[in-house]
Amino acid sequence: MSHLPRVVVGLSGGVDSAVTAHLLKQQGYEVIGIFMKNWEDDDDSEYCSSNIDFVDAAAVADVLGIEIEHVNFAADYKDRVFSEFVREYQAGRTPNPDILCNAEIKFKSFLDHAMRLGAEKIATGHYARVRLNEATGRHELLKGLDPSKDQSYFLHRLNQAQLSKTLFPVGELHKTEVRRIAEEIGLPNARKKDSTGICFIGERPFREFLNRYISKEPGPIKDPSGRTIGKHVGLSFYTLGQRQGLGIGGIKAKGAQKGVGEHTPWFVARKDIPNNTLWVVQGHEHPWLLSPQLQATDVSWCAGMAPAPGAYAAKTRYRQTDAPCSLQALNMADGSAGFELTFSDPQWAVTPGQSAVLYDGEVCLGGGVIQSASACPQRPTVDSAL
Repeated sequence: MSHLPRVVVGLSGGVDSAVTAHLLKQQGYEVIGIFMKNWEDDDDSEYCSSNIDFVDAAAVADVLGIEIEHVNFAADYKDRVFSEFVREYQAGRTPNPDILCNAEIKFKSFLDHAMRLGAEKIATGHYARVRLNEATGRHELLKGLDPSKDQSYFLHRLNQAQLSKTLFPVGELHKTEVRRIAEEIGLPNARKKDSTGICFIGERPFREFLNRYISKEPGPIKDPSGRTIGKHVGLSFYTLGQRQGLGIGGIKAKGAQKGVGEHTPWFVARKDIPNNTLWVVQGHEHPWLLSPQLQATDVSWCAGMAPAPGAYAAKTRYRQTDAPCSLQALNMADGSAGFELTFSDPQWAVTPGQSAVLYDGEVCLGGGVIQSASACPQRPTVDSAL
């Protein structure tokens, strides 16, 4: 009897990973499911769905006729992802824990565990693809074929060793097709709603959650003229471009006629950490919200080396359209490698702590963590405090 390669699939309880396991089984792999538990605090609360998700994952394994193992990575998660998440928020930045979770847990702790089980590969339900470039001998991370679901942005920190061991079967499909397959084979979670929460927080109210881990230090909210127009609850609780939850309602622009300017929405434009001041502006296209250039550190390239300087496209947030830009290497003050992106069109609300991810067509090259962003001219010079 011929040896069937063993693949360990991360079964989350969702439809994408369930269809992933089914497709691999159809292709002749020996499939084992692993359910990862990454968060234990307040696990009995209404927001944490880990118990429900495990029941769903086990029901899927039952229908597919595969084994499932429940593995607890909560200690790794707290140590490598959550502590960094809190540190970044306390420093006034806005991190993306899903990116760190992929690099540190799903494609490190989980991958190591799968290899101990004798797996040749691991697979997840991410909408992305991996291709071996015959010319270079390197593995490339590609966008998923469904443009509305592509998750390569979250996977950009994967390296050659991780990519060479990874399969993304649903990356070749559109979401509608994935749901159709799930219905067809009678999966119990075929119609389950996609999860939208941060990987460990779930759907809970974000500010209330953050409150437990980060100290509050209220301070003034100021408009571009320097007027204090409100009070913030602590800079960590706001992100650039934020519109909701500012608590300043419709305040008339200085000198505006009656009936003009009250209802133009306010947006967070910058966080002045040294002075504990939140600066806000009116109007989505206000120059303070636009940046023609950004600098990034903590870089990670899928190929193991930086791409050559030149013209590429980049995303500064998930679900953003690729923006044409030019790449320039930077040597940071601490001696580490970084890069600078200059955009053809200024980008909206470029946020320190988020990731700038670089693309060459459908190939995701990697990226870095946004350290700072240059502002359009009318922004005040104090913005260097970012």
